[in-house]
Amino acid sequence: MKQFSKIVLCLAISLGGVATLQANTTQAAASGVNIMLDGYPLPFPVEPVVMNGTTMVPFRAISEALGIKVEWNQTAKKINASKEDPAGTKEVALAMGSKSAVVNGETVKLAVAPQSIRGTTMIPLSFFSGQFGAEVSWDQATKTVSIISPKKDMYTLGFYAQGAYGEVSLIPSFDAIAFGWSRIDRSGQFTTTGDEFRWPKPAGSVTPESIVSDAAGGGTDPYLMVYSVDGKLELTKNLEDKALQEQTISAIVDTASQKGFKGIALDLEGLGLTGDKGKVQSQYNAFIKSLSLQAREVDLKLTVILHPLNSSYKGYDYKTLGKLADDLIIMGYAYEDESRPEPMNKVDEGIRLALKEVSKDKLILGISVYSENENSVNAKIGLAKRYDLKGIAIWRLGLIGQPAWTEMSKSLEL
Repeated sequence: MKQFSKIVLCLAISLGGVATLQANTTQAAASGVNIMLDGYPLPFPVEPVVMNGTTMVPFRAISEALGIKVEWNQTAKKINASKEDPAGTKEVALAMGSKSAVVNGETVKLAVAPQSIRGTTMIPLSFFSGQFGAEVSWDQATKTVSIISPKKDMYTLGFYAQGAYGEVSLIPSFDAIAFGWSRIDRSGQFTTTGDEFRWPKPAGSVTPESIVSDAAGGGTDPYLMVYSVDGKLELTKNLEDKALQEQTISAIVDTASQKGFKGIALDLEGLGLTGDKGKVQSQYNAFIKSLSLQAREVDLKLTVILHPLNSSYKGYDYKTLGKLADDLIIMGYAYEDESRPEPMNKVDEGIRLALKEVSKDKLILGISVYSENENSVNAKIGLAKRYDLKGIAIWRLGLIGQPAWTEMSKSLEL
C-alpha cells in the first residue's frame, strides 16, 4: 500500500462533566453510558466506571478495535501494548495499580492507575487520546462517549465505470481501480459492448487504454471488472454450459492481459436466490477455480465481489472462494432502499459472518457512496478499521463528491 505522512488525530480531553454523574464517589458504574467508535456502538465486557472524576474503560476492548496489539503478563501484572504505523512503532507498558505508564521508554503519568474490575483491566479513557491518536469526546446530555479512530493506511480500491471521468483525478489516491467496462450478457457471453458496462469510446487523446496505462504508471493497479446479474438466468446458463464457461473465462483473461490490466474483479450477482443453493455454490466454485488458474498463468490477480452472507443470495461459498481468489469484496450495500445509508447493524453482521469463513487480510468492505452520505461513509470505513480488514472498495468514482472525499480523508491515508 502507498505510504503517506501520517497526520495523527490526537486531542487531549477533559471529561470533567462525567464526574457530575457520580459526584464524590470513589467508584460507580456509568449506568446508561453509550460508547461509540466511529459512529457505531462498541461492545464492552464490563460497564465503564467513574473513579475520582475519571472515566475508566476496558483496555483490551478499545485497544483491539483500534488495531492495538495487547499482551498480558500475569506474573508481573503488566500490560504491554503496541501499534505499528508509518510513523513507527509505539510501545506502551502499564502496571496494575501504578499511575506511571511507560511509552517508548518515557514515563507518562495517568490520572488513575489501571484497575481490575470483574476480571477486566480498566484504564482512563483519555489515555487513548493522548497515546494512540484517538479523538475522544463526551456528551453529557446523552451520556455518550464518542471515539474517532486515528487515520489508517489501508488498501483502497475504487470502481470506475460509465460516468466516472469527472473524478479521474482521484485514481492516483487508490491502490487499485476496477474498470467496469465489460460484462456477461443475456446470452451468457462475455462482451465489452452493450448498453452498460461497455468499453468507452476515445475522447481525443484520452482513451480507455491511456487511462489504464496512466493508472498503472502512477502506482495504481488497474483491474478489469466483469459484471453480470442472474436476472434472466444468464449466469445460470454459463455455469451449466461447460463449453460456454471455458470460452467466457478465456475471453476474460485474454482481454485483461492484452489491455494492460493487472487483475480481474469479478462481480457476478444474484446467484442462489432460489433453487438448489448447494449446487449453485459448487458450480460457482468451479468457475472461480478455472478462472483463478488461468489468471495466475499470466500473472493476473483475482478479486471476487460477493453479496454478504446475510443477504437473500445464498450462491456464494465464502470459505472456498477465499482460498481460490486473492481477495473478496463484501458488498456492504443494497440491503434496503439505496437512497439512504445502509443499516450499520446489517453491514456489521455481514462482516462478522464473513470473518468466520475467510481471513481478515483477504476481506475488503464494499461501500456504495450512492446510498451513503459523507458521515455514514466514515462509519462504514470505521467498521473496516475496527475488524482490521484488508481495506475498502468504493462504488464509484463520479459519485463521491468533495464533501464525502473530505470526510474519507479524515479516516484514511488517501
